[in-house]
Amino acid sequence: MKKRFYIGLLLALGILGLLSGCGRDSRDQTEINSRSEEELKSRTAEETTMEEENEKESRDKNAVRVTPTSEITELETGLSMVRYEGEYGFDTFLEQGGAASDADVAAYITSLLAQEIQMEGTPFGCSTLSVENQDGGYLFGRNFDWNTCNGLIVSARPEKGYFSVSTVNMDFIRAGGLDMSQLPDSMQAFVSLYAPLDGMNEKGLAVSVNMIQDSVSIHQDTAKPDLTTTTAVRLLLDKAADVEEALELLQQYDFHSSMEMMVHLVLADADGRSVAVEYVDNEMIVTETPVVTNFYLADGEKKGIGTAQSHTRYEILTQTLEERGAMTETEVRDALDSVSKDNFGEFERIPQGGVRSRGSSETDSECPIETTEWSIVMNQETKELIYYHREDYKTAYVISVE
Repeated sequence: MKKRFYIGLLLALGILGLLSGCGRDSRDQTEINSRSEEELKSRTAEETTMEEENEKESRDKNAVRVTPTSEITELETGLSMVRYEGEYGFDTFLEQGGAASDADVAAYITSLLAQEIQMEGTPFGCSTLSVENQDGGYLFGRNFDWNTCNGLIVSARPEKGYFSVSTVNMDFIRAGGLDMSQLPDSMQAFVSLYAPLDGMNEKGLAVSVNMIQDSVSIHQDTAKPDLTTTTAVRLLLDKAADVEEALELLQQYDFHSSMEMMVHLVLADADGRSVAVEYVDNEMIVTETPVVTNFYLADGEKKGIGTAQSHTRYEILTQTLEERGAMTETEVRDALDSVSKDNFGEFERIPQGGVRSRGSSETDSECPIETTEWSIVMNQETKELIYYHREDYKTAYVISVE
């Protein structure tokens, strides 16, 4: 606007000189125009410098832009990235009825790859927040809390479907008798496309899976085709442009929670709408909320059930949003840091086969949640994801969906 104003001012001065016809000769007018142009250039340069400084303030100075390729590239120990282009059979997967369990997903992948693939894993806990971006658009933040694992960032570029970037816990995927690391990069990428835990697509739709500690799991049983937790995430990233489309898609399928664990989905779009999708008594319930951690948000008898720590994290993030309103990318990063695992002094232990309150005795089947394995700030305007690994919030990797 300022630039437009000064250009208009130059034009006005020129017209005024022509209309007056006196007081200044052509040399005087040239000097006026010259001085005005220099002033405009100076102010424009100042504005550009200020914009650049603001950009540096809103994004980490140490952020490194990285571009996935078809070969798996290790960013640091425990975090890698890869790109997969072309079809990966997901439309066929949906057309043949989807899958009601991880084993069914594995069987389908097996039929495509002629390999015996199995999925295994344990529950996970996380925090998310959706907030208006001070620099325009909206931001979505996500922490994935887990014991030390191998994360893979997957850039998907299907021929039919939206481009997306998602994250996979590779330890959730097991090849029967064969280490995934021994598979070719293209095959590892292919399998990983069916196991995303979070991500964002080219329309700015962000999706995250958060666990809820409850003794029940989700198994809808109607005549609809089936989806597991991770294939539901893939469906939404591939097919949904916003929250409304995502909800319509989910209603067309029977949902089955992976690993027999209770979860809820977090959906946030580029227009700022953010919801939690929960399944209570196998009924899908949608709750509008900018913050989600690991307890039920839907009204009813289940509301509030979850870990005590997840309530604390929810309160911290909610208070941050109330105090800040709009936030920058670095402020979202700091908010995620404020609820990362190193803030809580003790590890939260979760049994694989059931639910137990914190502080009860440990068993061999328990897995400690040791760190926030990854944090992501998703810019739904620029379609970029900023990754932080294992609570190192001084090192950032920026990946563009497009």
